[in-house]
Amino acid sequence: MVMTSLLPDSTSRSAGSRPRSAAEISRDLGHRRPLVLLATLGGVVAAVSTLVVCLAVGVVGWFLSDAGAHGAPRDGLRAGALGWLLAHGSGIHVQGVAVTAVPLGITVLCAWAAWRIGHRVGDSVSGHGPDADRIADGERDWTVPVATALFAAGYAVTAVVTLVVAATPDTALDGGRVVIWSILLSGVFGGSAIAVGSGRAAIWAALLPASVRGAAAACRRILVTWLVVSTLVFVVALAVDFSTAVNVMSQLHTSAGDATLFTALTATVIPNAVVFSGSYLLGPGFTVGLNTIVSPAAVTIGPLPMFPLLAALPDTGATPGWTAWLMGLPLLVAATAAARAQRRMPTLRWDEGAIRGCAGGVAAGIVFGFLAGVAGGAVGPGRMRDVGPLAFDVLVHAITAFGIGGLIGGLAMTWWQRRAARSDEHRSDPEPGTPAAQ
Repeated sequence: MVMTSLLPDSTSRSAGSRPRSAAEISRDLGHRRPLVLLATLGGVVAAVSTLVVCLAVGVVGWFLSDAGAHGAPRDGLRAGALGWLLAHGSGIHVQGVAVTAVPLGITVLCAWAAWRIGHRVGDSVSGHGPDADRIADGERDWTVPVATALFAAGYAVTAVVTLVVAATPDTALDGGRVVIWSILLSGVFGGSAIAVGSGRAAIWAALLPASVRGAAAACRRILVTWLVVSTLVFVVALAVDFSTAVNVMSQLHTSAGDATLFTALTATVIPNAVVFSGSYLLGPGFTVGLNTIVSPAAVTIGPLPMFPLLAALPDTGATPGWTAWLMGLPLLVAATAAARAQRRMPTLRWDEGAIRGCAGGVAAGIVFGFLAGVAGGAVGPGRMRDVGPLAFDVLVHAITAFGIGGLIGGLAMTWWQRRAARSDEHRSDPEPGTPAAQ
């Protein structure tokens, strides 16, 4: 839809053509809005939109905790801002104890906001630069890079201002990590959305080899499917021992307001739990404190804090024999997902089917390994300084399992598509003795 703004205007090529209507002129101007102003403002809006949500939750939480009997609304605002900064990797010190874990639930919300706002920015500036024909001819187009850089700058500046206002000497926030996370988040998600919204992504994708497009489709399908499977496994594990989670909440002796606030805060780390679940299924597993391990092969857990989601953990001791079979699930998921991805982009070449599946699986493994690296961190004093997946081991297992599974899926779907093509050719050949054969 937005690519129409990149097409050459045929009405202006000949002097005898009809004059452009007001609606056509307005539509064209809608895709040529000021790039510098709009892209920078878009980055600011993307950051502020989620920041405001966190500030509102902070104020509501301050009121629910003790009906405003202690402190002031600005304390709730500061808590909301600190939570938003935590989602950007700032870390925080609470009474001298470092907390470095990133609440990925808020990070996902920030990424979604950057994508939505970036898509609107891309549509609004799509008329800048060369048209589709000139881009296809190889003319350089700086619209997306410039807009992405300005978008990221606006986002990062907003994050720095928030950091300066909310930080205190006791919290000891890491400003460098905030800037890096802000640039990466807004650049990757916002920049991708700008490319899609401006129509450039479709033009660039058409110039890529079919194997690259197929590998990207396989990577996306494998990663999404694996996250869905990991979510289902986590939900089942929590449901099996849900009574323990309820018991934990009852032992906290929280009021209705405190329970609501605690549940909302717990929801922000559900994506972390999903990554933990995926790391467990891959084999290496994760830690829930120093000198602990949770994996299909062994479970060693010490004393744990009162946190409801920990009810999904298996019991310490020898694991059942069937848990070893869980490590075959990544291979199956990758093979199935790669085959389904290739159904939309069929190929009859064995080498291309193998490259698509294997390369897509390896890329999905790298992305999940990155998620495993950012899902953990310190969450408290003492043993709780080490909580998270065994990132490097997870990376190696994910690349291996997804790569081999993707290769099997790609080859299997190539065989199926070649078989279907031969059947179609056989049905289309005229039978001997028929008028078409003579």
